[in-house]
Amino acid sequence: MTPVTHPDGRLSQYPPAELWDDWVEYDGKQWPKKVARNYMLVPTVCFNCESACGLLAYVDKETLEVRKFEGNPAHPGSRGRNCAKGPATHNQVYDPDRILYPLKRVGARGEGQWERISWEQALEEIGAKMRASREKRRDGIMYHVGRPGEDGFTNRCISAWGVDGHNSHTNICSAGARAGYAFWGGFDRPSPDHANARLILLLSSHLETGHYFNPHAQRIIEAKTAGAKIVTFDPRLSNTASMSDVWLPSWPGSETSILLSIANHLIQNDRYDRKYVEDWVNWRETLQAVRDGKLDPGPGFDRGLLAGDAARDDFSTFDALLKSLYAEYTFERAAEESEVPVERIEETAELVANCDGRLATHVWRAASIGNLGGWQVARALFFLNVLTGSIGTKGGTSANSWNKFVPKPFVSPAAFEAWNDLQLPDEWPLAHYEMSFLLPHFLKENRGEIDVYFTRVYNPVWINPNGFTWMDALRDESKVKCHVALTPTWNETAFYADYILPMGLASERHDLMSQETHDGQWIAFRQPVRRVAMEKMGHPVQFTYEANPGEVWEENEWWIELSMRMDPDGSLGVKQWFESPYRKGETINVEEYYRWIFENSVPGLPEAAAKEDLTPLAYMRKYGAFEISHSNLAPYAKELAPESGDEVGPDRTVRRNGQAVGVAVDGTARVGFGTPSRKLEFFSETLHMWGWPERDYTIPWSLESH
Repeated sequence: MTPVTHPDGRLSQYPPAELWDDWVEYDGKQWPKKVARNYMLVPTVCFNCESACGLLAYVDKETLEVRKFEGNPAHPGSRGRNCAKGPATHNQVYDPDRILYPLKRVGARGEGQWERISWEQALEEIGAKMRASREKRRDGIMYHVGRPGEDGFTNRCISAWGVDGHNSHTNICSAGARAGYAFWGGFDRPSPDHANARLILLLSSHLETGHYFNPHAQRIIEAKTAGAKIVTFDPRLSNTASMSDVWLPSWPGSETSILLSIANHLIQNDRYDRKYVEDWVNWRETLQAVRDGKLDPGPGFDRGLLAGDAARDDFSTFDALLKSLYAEYTFERAAEESEVPVERIEETAELVANCDGRLATHVWRAASIGNLGGWQVARALFFLNVLTGSIGTKGGTSANSWNKFVPKPFVSPAAFEAWNDLQLPDEWPLAHYEMSFLLPHFLKENRGEIDVYFTRVYNPVWINPNGFTWMDALRDESKVKCHVALTPTWNETAFYADYILPMGLASERHDLMSQETHDGQWIAFRQPVRRVAMEKMGHPVQFTYEANPGEVWEENEWWIELSMRMDPDGSLGVKQWFESPYRKGETINVEEYYRWIFENSVPGLPEAAAKEDLTPLAYMRKYGAFEISHSNLAPYAKELAPESGDEVGPDRTVRRNGQAVGVAVDGTARVGFGTPSRKLEFFSETLHMWGWPERDYTIPWSLESH
């Protein structure tokens, strides 16, 4: 082992990268004999949650079997460390019950009768069904994904098909939290800088205890060691709650009231970051909403402040408005609703007030999806970041898009007009992601049918509400005409499929992944490790299923080949999007797809590769990850490049050709946030305009849970 000390806390001892192609270890099972094993260490990315932690596969050079998985120390997010699910990939690869070959149903759906078929047969039959559907309409093919595990490849294929076909599980998972953040700032996930926080405020604990985002857990431990305080809202005494400085076992649905009582404490005692709120919040628009009767300011507000010649259209009026609006959110009310001792709420409020702009907050599922009105939980939580000015600060909370990096492919399909009412029906105009859990009900109501239905690492029969309704829908061949289950394992939903196609695990496929693990940006490359080892040892491989166990394939190659079967003559306009950028007129292969991205779309990667006399693709094959930016704080505060015709209105919004493009702060045009006003939106004109005009919806407010 080579000891290495990294300033960011990465693993300090690991096999040096220059020896990864020929690493020798003694076989532990042969002890006390010293039996040497020669390995090739191939980096890949874990696929057992969305964290995208790095793995090193130890491929036996004699047998090409994967002996074990350990952490990849070159990965900027996980830094060589993994939770138990990473090494457990080995159990999945060698699971004796896994599906190893393509299967086609014989007999009735649900009878469990299958025959083995070739990949070529699957491609030809399914491709023909897709072509027939696309020739008739643009909403007949649906891809229903549970766990994407990759960034953009499949979505690009769906767009290339010219259909509105992407469906996801998100509305039973994280849609509530995403909506709360989107209404505030135009992004849909938080990215806390846990490692540098003074206070870490968590709603529930599942992300931080390892079910999701082991990289968060690492950095929370580092912050705790450095003196940070941890506050956890969780009805359970979870592992995280047990290690917290303050545990708030809040009654489910009461979280918003507690958070707003803390906000009220900051507001009433003038302990919030007044300058930050004045610079970045849409307070002028909020005052105008009061004037226009769109927002009830409450009985304690002096309406004379906004009336007649004496109107005071300044921030002090907005401060008075905040004090009036939230006066009812006392600690005592929060304690009564939540059944949490008032002393703990007061202690938490003091910790927030003293965070000095270093408040790292997080909510993902839990209260935000488990309660009616849970989206307001996320909105109220982020309100504390707004009030403390801890947005995009060191130790604060950023937007996921500031830390997650998704590169552009060699060409992107053109936009087209299509809408699938089975995914986003008119009844839910502000649904944050598809209403996927209602799909069988829509089918039952005769709202439409599906020609080709792909389920991918998705098991709604088991995990969605009303599993029996899903069973009924999947049995009905007039509603779901062809069901293709893409899955590495048997599951209850695949039982009702027409085709079961075995797709690769973490070590059996190509993908790109990036996540918002900390203040920084990185990209990781998932690889089929046996294929990489074979090719390095001089054995060429055309398709990944030639190197995987049985005939397990990978989706990248499957989608390319399937798209070509769907449109072999190019008449549907699909084929053009799969032409190689290096071999004109020929079909792209998976190596060329990633080669182009690494050469052209990842800043700094070509230069880093050149320093080691490697191509960008070879660099990523060697290390499996690349750090694009060590820090990316507050991109919303970057100066806006001026153009002639830019106008700054009295609301400080910078408009270009009538469109909001920035916000003026202290006389300088800044990029701002991704909202209609380019500011953080305390009052949401969007919600008011789309039919939710009440105060309970347009500003951070508590909604009564079921």
